[in-house]
Amino acid sequence: MRLTLFPLLFSLFALLWLPVSIYALEGQVLDADGNAIGGALVEVSGKRATTVTDEYGYFKFGVGADSALQVHVSANGYVHKTVEVDATQLSQRQKVVLTRSVIFTESIDVIGVPMHVSSVESSMPSNVLSGDELLNKQAATLGDTLSDEVGVHTSFHGNVASTPIVRGLSGPRVLITQNSLDASDVSRIGPDHSVASEVSTAERVEVLRGPATLFFGSGAIGGVVNVVDNRVPQDNETTGSWSLSHDSVNDQDLASFSLQSGAGDVAVYLDGFTRESNDYEVPVAPDSDEDDGSRSVANSGEDSEGFTVGSSYLLDNGFVGFSYGRLERDYGIPGHGHGEEEHEEGEEGEEEEEHEEEQVNLGLKQDRFQVMSELFFDHRYISAINTRLGYTDYTHTEFENGASGTTFENETYEAKIELLHQLIAGWEGGIVLDYKSSDFAAIGDEAFAPPSETDTFALALLEERHFGDVLLQFGARVEQVSIKSNAVSIADVEFHEHGHDEEAEGEAHSEDEHGGEAFSFDEDYTPFSLSMGAIWDFTPGYNIGISVSHSQRAPSAAELLSYGPHIATGTFEVGALFEAHEEDGEIGFEALSTKPEMEKSNNIDVTFRKFEGDVGFIFNAFYNQVENYYAQFDTELFAEAGHGDEEGEEHAHAGELPVFLFQSADATFRGAEAQAVWQMAPRFKSTVFADYVRAKLDQGGNLPRIPPLRFGASLDYVYQLLSANISWTSYMDQEDVAELETETKGYNWVDLGVNYRIPVDMTELTLFFKAENIGDQEARVHSSFLKDLAPRPGRNYRVGIRGRF
Repeated sequence: MRLTLFPLLFSLFALLWLPVSIYALEGQVLDADGNAIGGALVEVSGKRATTVTDEYGYFKFGVGADSALQVHVSANGYVHKTVEVDATQLSQRQKVVLTRSVIFTESIDVIGVPMHVSSVESSMPSNVLSGDELLNKQAATLGDTLSDEVGVHTSFHGNVASTPIVRGLSGPRVLITQNSLDASDVSRIGPDHSVASEVSTAERVEVLRGPATLFFGSGAIGGVVNVVDNRVPQDNETTGSWSLSHDSVNDQDLASFSLQSGAGDVAVYLDGFTRESNDYEVPVAPDSDEDDGSRSVANSGEDSEGFTVGSSYLLDNGFVGFSYGRLERDYGIPGHGHGEEEHEEGEEGEEEEEHEEEQVNLGLKQDRFQVMSELFFDHRYISAINTRLGYTDYTHTEFENGASGTTFENETYEAKIELLHQLIAGWEGGIVLDYKSSDFAAIGDEAFAPPSETDTFALALLEERHFGDVLLQFGARVEQVSIKSNAVSIADVEFHEHGHDEEAEGEAHSEDEHGGEAFSFDEDYTPFSLSMGAIWDFTPGYNIGISVSHSQRAPSAAELLSYGPHIATGTFEVGALFEAHEEDGEIGFEALSTKPEMEKSNNIDVTFRKFEGDVGFIFNAFYNQVENYYAQFDTELFAEAGHGDEEGEEHAHAGELPVFLFQSADATFRGAEAQAVWQMAPRFKSTVFADYVRAKLDQGGNLPRIPPLRFGASLDYVYQLLSANISWTSYMDQEDVAELETETKGYNWVDLGVNYRIPVDMTELTLFFKAENIGDQEARVHSSFLKDLAPRPGRNYRVGIRGRF
């Protein structure tokens, strides 16, 4: 399959040398009252043709075209507009009228995908968090930063390793990327594993809700979160920012900066950050079952730092650049202790057991190299070639009382090429070639997944076209996924049902990490995805969109091959490659003789929007039916899995571990999301929102850790240099729980933020203050594995200063 693509690629590159004529495109951008809009961004789709209107709203630049052009015009506080201009109109001055919008006040286009996707003009629901909004919502983890976005919740793992949950889906179904390339960490296989993307130096965070497999592959069957920064600069304009802040709830100190500059054809970029915090405080005892007087979550501190350097060579038709980033993060794992027994002899010669909990910390290191280029062509057929190459070397080690324990490693190579064509019969789009190779290894007592290699090669086609007031979007993607492992091991572990002989309690039955049967695994999958969508502007200021998609996903190596204790989740995990069997009264697991099937998702998404005037809203409803949904099911078995210390002496983990087996079953997700904004007065703006997801197995029963119904409201006030915001969010009780899962009580969360800008010459300083959880509420997150051990932080005050130039 790969070899057959090379002749096609050579043919496409050869087409670049065909000649094309150059024309002038000029016009004026006005508002609905006929007033000029200065500073509006004018772009020609698929070309390196971008300009900003002057104070009178005029723009002019040269473009190459032998057919129609699509011109995108946007300005803060206005609705984005797309205008089609054919070759016969290029000699005429264009007049573009933008209408005001209260719900989209900043740029809302998603820039991490090769086709036009925005909150207004796309059949795929999306969130874009940027500018002051991103700075005000910034948290120590990516999941917590996005937790207030409609349709997005957090796994909240003790304030240190939270990941996003999109419409009830997370883990291997939600892809996290950095500048459209895989973050390449191991956050998708364990809730205690931090995301290796830093928000404090990011320019924006993009969230695509629903299947985004066409753009990013089968790992995005539930959505994608793309962290965007300027590490590979696209111009040499001198800009920069910096920030200093302190949080009271955990004594967190954060400092970050970014700087871009250059001269001539060369642009350079540099950023860095450092964050240090202690255990965070909570309003109640962290352990919901025991009040020992403590009011802080033990082992929840962090010490992180990182930097990025990058440079680009600027061309007349684009840029070519590279970057290197280094990230180091050391943090505690709340509730991730093991039971270690110490024996002391009393005066009467009797042996007493004292139970002490080990302190487990995680040390993460990542080196990330990226090469990026965007080249635009005034050519008859090819409009642009975008290339992204990445190499990531990731490792993290779990330290138990300072001693090195399990180590996770992940080495990833990725290459993505986007070939975009000129308008063909009104259709805009192109093809995407994507290759990714991931080499994963886990070494140590908690290496519940064996070393594995996963290679993915994909070809995608993306197209869209305007038919008057209707925009049609179409996409298809086919992948070849190869999963290999030469060290799949069935360790020598004793399994039993609950209520076994108490004499066996605490004994370690695993003599060797690789004891028992060992074999190789080598399987290929061919996921296929297809999506069709339409957006109809049925009346000025309103549109309705519908998207229908079919997505397939190959199960991950961890879902297939896991076999061992996963202490972060308090379970003994067994992959979908195995099945339980009983022989001579003994219970065990053996490898399946058949190949585990792919996960298949059929999704429909309906969107209704009002985006003009002083009132705007977005309403989304979705229905997602998933065949062969991989989830962990309770086997009602327990494992006595032990581990050895440095001297070879064996100790048992605290208590017996319930055995959970990855199995596939049909499931259905349905839900709705709503957001409405009202500009009450020039200085006041109010927002209300709600989101809800219901996830059930078709055979009966609920899926675990599904976020509850949530709704809330906020009020914004702006007067000259002062801005303020107060928000309230109500999380309802979650009573739709899975078997053996406990219900979670709802809570109310109130935040208050105030910013004051101070212009100083060419620099703008901002003093900011934020009070979080003003009511000091006990807030336990249902989607968290640690909900009964680590609630959300209590009342917190954040103060700081930031600058921009």
